[in-house]
Amino acid sequence: MTGSSGWCTHQDPSPLPCLCLPVAAPSTWPWCGEPRPWLSRSCKRCLHSSTLSTSTRCVPSVHTPHPRCTVPLAMAAPQPLVHTCDHGLHLCSAPGLVPCSLVVRAPRSGGGWGCSSAHLPLQRTYHCAQLAAGAALQLVDAVLTGTVRNGLALVRPPGHHSQRAAANGFCVFNNVAIAAQHAKQKHGLHRILIVDWDIHHGQGIQYIFEDDPSVLYFSWHRYEHGRFWPFLRESDADAVGQGQGRGFTVNLPWNQVGMGDPDYMAAFLHVLLPLAFEFDPELVLVSAGFDSAIGDPEGQMQATPECFAHLTRLLQVLAGGRVCAVLEGGYHLESSAHSVCMTVRALLGDPILPLSGPMVPCHSALESIQSVQRAHAPHWRSLQQPGRCSRVGADRAHRGSLDGRDSESPPDAASGTCSPPLPGAVACETAAAALSSLLDRLRLRPVPPVLTAAALTVPGAARLLPPDVLCQEESAPREETEAWARPHEALAQDKALTALGKLLYLLDGTLDGQVNNSLVVTPGPAVAATLDVAIRRGLSRGAQRRTLWLNSKVEEAAAPSMFHVRTPLPATTGGFLNCVLGLVLPLAYGFQPDLVLVALGPAHGLQDPWAALLAAMLQGPAGGRVLVLLEEVRGEAGWTRRGWEVGKRPGTV
Repeated sequence: MTGSSGWCTHQDPSPLPCLCLPVAAPSTWPWCGEPRPWLSRSCKRCLHSSTLSTSTRCVPSVHTPHPRCTVPLAMAAPQPLVHTCDHGLHLCSAPGLVPCSLVVRAPRSGGGWGCSSAHLPLQRTYHCAQLAAGAALQLVDAVLTGTVRNGLALVRPPGHHSQRAAANGFCVFNNVAIAAQHAKQKHGLHRILIVDWDIHHGQGIQYIFEDDPSVLYFSWHRYEHGRFWPFLRESDADAVGQGQGRGFTVNLPWNQVGMGDPDYMAAFLHVLLPLAFEFDPELVLVSAGFDSAIGDPEGQMQATPECFAHLTRLLQVLAGGRVCAVLEGGYHLESSAHSVCMTVRALLGDPILPLSGPMVPCHSALESIQSVQRAHAPHWRSLQQPGRCSRVGADRAHRGSLDGRDSESPPDAASGTCSPPLPGAVACETAAAALSSLLDRLRLRPVPPVLTAAALTVPGAARLLPPDVLCQEESAPREETEAWARPHEALAQDKALTALGKLLYLLDGTLDGQVNNSLVVTPGPAVAATLDVAIRRGLSRGAQRRTLWLNSKVEEAAAPSMFHVRTPLPATTGGFLNCVLGLVLPLAYGFQPDLVLVALGPAHGLQDPWAALLAAMLQGPAGGRVLVLLEEVRGEAGWTRRGWEVGKRPGTV
């Protein structure tokens, strides 16, 4: 199919990128028969706008599934893998009529939906809980067998509070823990990462795996020094696991409300991702609770729905993109719906909306992050870098200066203090405004018809590209290309001029929203001149305010810049990751570029996986707009191996 602009859209022939397994509660409240407001009108509009299907037997509204997203019906889990037999027996023998109150004694403090009992008001709770756990197992099987790349299980009831012998906190079976154990037993996995971004501590998962070194569990949660449910001492940062599992339980306690996008991103960049890369998981499971999003009355946080897309995108560089998210909490329907849609957008590999506003974590968040780093430094080499804790605070100052603020100015809402809790009506208005602006931004920035394009110089090399990468043959007009090349002697040769014309065409397509990211191969002597033209061309476009470019072994471009950061390229994988997570990405998110240019020169020193990882992770700050300029290497296999690895879609690194 060819659009009016000349860009060709290509269907991805690879396995479906995303699997959605929805399991919903009944459409009426069983104790009174009144309709249950499962989705408000605004939520349905949001879901429809992102073409996410919520079609199930239980949800009244049915939408058309996304062509790249399959939605099977969930099957019941045959047997809970992490719970005691008594736990399932108690649930199965509960009365079938409602209301019923199932008393389950919790083995630890803080258990139950009362003091020591779990009230299960749904008519068929046991069956719904089996379906929820079964959906998580189906998702794991589909991802690990290669049927899909990743997926999301939309399930109820949630699971991360449920313990081995006790239902707890609206959770009957621990869906994610069961899925992790299933992946170990059936698929033989040895390293599983569980990321719990629900606003409540998932103590059930922690208790189940606290002595198991094959599962790395990360949870951030509202804690307030132990004054928030579940009121557990073991929810603090110094609870790191037991026995052989010491160091594999990572708790990041939020001691203030009002945490936002900068705080969540800092937690990922400075705590979770360093540990995750060192752990090297074979599968990533996400306890995806959206009560940590803006507007939720339980969490009282300020994170936007698009932030969860960025968190998901960062997780997709792990485990070969095998990410399975399972729905947990969420008590603001519109905020949860928007957040789910942004998460699925990232799972599909579509461009994600850039984050806006100052990316400066607040003081309380920095204190929590540093406390986690101190607690886990004895267990992880990635946290033993000299000055690691102090650099987080320094990073905050750097990002403040990039946003044009004095890092020594008194803290306020724009420069690093957490937002105070707002009165109910004001909080609702604030959330409504943020969610409404999200829909406007989505309409203004639709998914480009071309996700990845490549402009090549070696004849016949296009056959070596992956099938979902467009081989770009068209160029900018000859006269326009020659005008841009005239100041540069290195661009006088026909081969360099041809590569420049293709670059200009791809750059215009990127800025016009026709192509998401691209790779341009150019002759070696012309790399610096081509980069200079690309920078100036981007700056000449009135809508483009900021361009970030990264050089590796390329002669300096002549284009002016207010900010210039030099750093030696680390020789080890750990050093490279530390540089990317501790310097490059924080600066990129703070700078908030409209376009990212990456130039890889002769003997750039980056191993092929490093270059691919760098390009994938830089897609977040610019909303996917990344153009990689690669010097031609002799022989087709040489440049193609490096080139298309760099241009891969997120989740396939």
